Amino acid sequence: MGKIILASSSPRRADILKESGYSYEIIPSPYEEQHTRTVFSYDYIENLAYSKAKAVIPLLKEAEIIVGADTMVVIDNDILEKPHNESEAFKMLKRLSGKKHKVVTAIAVIKSDTGKVMKKSVTSEVEFYPLTDEQIKNYVTQFHPLDKAGAYGIQELPEGFVKSYTGSLKNIIGLCPDALSEMLRQIA
Repeated sequence: MGKIILASSSPRRADILKESGYSYEIIPSPYEEQHTRTVFSYDYIENLAYSKAKAVIPLLKEAEIIVGADTMVVIDNDILEKPHNESEAFKMLKRLSGKKHKVVTAIAVIKSDTGKVMKKSVTSEVEFYPLTDEQIKNYVTQFHPLDKAGAYGIQELPEGFVKSYTGSLKNIIGLCPDALSEMLRQIA
């Protein structure tokens, strides 16, 4: 297997790769996301992950394996993107309060020398306790979650937010290592 290129500037994804024992280099994708969709589909998220990975190919000096990823928080089939400001973050968390929602991470792997592509989505489910306005405000003010889909990072949420979750915790954080390892085995 060639060297892995992570087409993401997410420190959380880099940590997951490192914890999983992969040797990798980070080349943030120059792909400009167009957030025009508000309704979720697996094709949409997988194509975003693929577009991020593909945009890195012209930046490579030699054949590599590129990993692109995209994570979305989905409630009632609506996509909750990264909030633009604290007010939007508050509204998103208010909407998630007391409810179950999905966290979907799509992974795209491209082998640059052969052009072989694999795409896969992994879905986890998170249920929040009913949250008070004060809990939400404190979280938004303290953690500034503007760089996170759905306005939260599960790994930093205080007690009293997450009632339960199913599926891969690392998928909720931003990358499912089991799915990635299977894809890398198949594409090598």
